[in-house]
Amino acid sequence: MIRTIAALALGALLGISAPAIAQDASAPRANSQAQPELPQHPPLVSRTYTVIVPVTVKDRHGQLVAGLQQEDFQIFADSVQQRIENFSADPMPLSAVVLIDDDLPDRAVSQVQKSLVSISAGFGPMDEVALVTYDQFPSTVSGFTFNNDKLFTQLQRLQLDSHSNMVIADPTTAGPMVNGKGLPDGTGIPLHGSQRYVEHDALEDAIYDSAGMLKSRGRDRRKIIFVISDGADSSHNVHTFDETMHYLLSNDISVYSISVTHSLPFGRKFTQHGLSNLDKFATQTGGDTYYAGKQRDLDRLYSQVTEEARNQYTLTFTPHNISIAKDYHSIEVRVDRPDLTVTSRQFYYDSELLGSQ
Repeated sequence: MIRTIAALALGALLGISAPAIAQDASAPRANSQAQPELPQHPPLVSRTYTVIVPVTVKDRHGQLVAGLQQEDFQIFADSVQQRIENFSADPMPLSAVVLIDDDLPDRAVSQVQKSLVSISAGFGPMDEVALVTYDQFPSTVSGFTFNNDKLFTQLQRLQLDSHSNMVIADPTTAGPMVNGKGLPDGTGIPLHGSQRYVEHDALEDAIYDSAGMLKSRGRDRRKIIFVISDGADSSHNVHTFDETMHYLLSNDISVYSISVTHSLPFGRKFTQHGLSNLDKFATQTGGDTYYAGKQRDLDRLYSQVTEEARNQYTLTFTPHNISIAKDYHSIEVRVDRPDLTVTSRQFYYDSELLGSQ
């Protein structure tokens, strides 16, 4: 009672109401020791963006250069030098989709057909390989396998299609003809039809589909699409070039291509467009393009492609001092030695980094 009266008197001096004082005075002693509850704040989130950059270094003779160290390299993003956080010169196992054009010109298909079994020689026991053909649509011949004998068998059984470079004109629309020519009196009507081959190969769609197969493969493997093609491309792809390129870079996939024709048939504008895009896919993803028109060249290049992909240097960096006003950013890798050629991916995307967290 005396304690309560004292509390009421103190409350009057401090301006605290009697009921509140009475309630506090009657509360158990343990509650009087409780600490005030602190306001709750949302947790701070910090993301670490790591960009992986495989790098190929060759001398002036086109041979791979080994033995370089981290201090030999410099890396720039949007022309701002970045700190190399991790460096590796160790060979990496491959996850590869071998993508073969199934609509090659007659003169090229026989050479490719004879060389197919040599592809398996470029892969080792730690590599996983899938086999896909494409023309208007991609078609999976076999899924990923570490079994080189199985890959050899699939390549041995694979029969490629071909086409002529000429479109056969429709004879039903022609007038009287002699030995394929109109009559001298002018009554013969020329055959309708173009001398150009109408291209159906959907290159972007085939590469996009192959990238989807590689997407879930781990970052501890080098992911590549190994394209064997004449580079022809139609205008009827579902996926655009930019969309396909974004998908490749977002999943750390490089394109290596072997073009099986040296010259372009007259008038094949889609072929010219396709060759340009095929080269861009290789260049911008840090891969490479080779040209071969004979079987012996193909046999040699198959192993050269896989050797190059497996023996790249690997650099990683976390972007800093980079504007976030745009999604894509340029990458440049330099080596502080003369007479060397450096190849790496040329871009990364902020959206790709966000999606990988």
